[in-house]
Amino acid sequence: MNDAQPVKKVSRIQQRNRELILDAALEVFSKQGFRGATLDQIATQAGLSKPNILYYFEGKEDIHVTLLNQLMDTWLDPLRRIDPEGDPLEELMRYMHLKLDMSREYPRESRLFANEILQGAPRMLPHLETGLKQLVDEKAAIITGWIDAGKLAPVDPRHLIFSIWATTQHYADFDAQVQILMPGGGANSDGARGYLDTLFRKVLTP
Repeated sequence: MNDAQPVKKVSRIQQRNRELILDAALEVFSKQGFRGATLDQIATQAGLSKPNILYYFEGKEDIHVTLLNQLMDTWLDPLRRIDPEGDPLEELMRYMHLKLDMSREYPRESRLFANEILQGAPRMLPHLETGLKQLVDEKAAIITGWIDAGKLAPVDPRHLIFSIWATTQHYADFDAQVQILMPGGGANSDGARGYLDTLFRKVLTP
């Protein structure tokens, strides 16, 4: 006798509502942070009732963790794609360009991640200590190998990765400031791409 429970099929409406809630929560969390966000705000943004929100998720933290888990897959993909067999300078420049593109395409996700880190990463610390650290260690070793082979200028590989994160995600995390100080000069501008391209080529060229 097979005691396995049948998997309950998710209807199209349920899937749509779940996606609607997550998108609304991303908007609220990216502006208010985890502590400032409320289920009422998420419900209003989604155009659903609070009980409807709680039908799909256990609470605010459940929604937040779901968003963070989805984000990490997308966020780390460009770093995973650094090819140890590729041209070192071009691989790192491509990585920087992809991160800048992500600041343009996913500004809310960038702010969500930044807010979580600023709070001490209470909901994703285990992931940082395992998945992220392992990936950064792996890519740092590749960069070190390129440096030892004379293919890149001698730089600390982890500080290089931090610098790429800082300079590209700045355009998403501090967009309000960027737009005031340099109207039209955010991540979308050719100026940002050209400047960072020049900067990192100078830093990395042996």
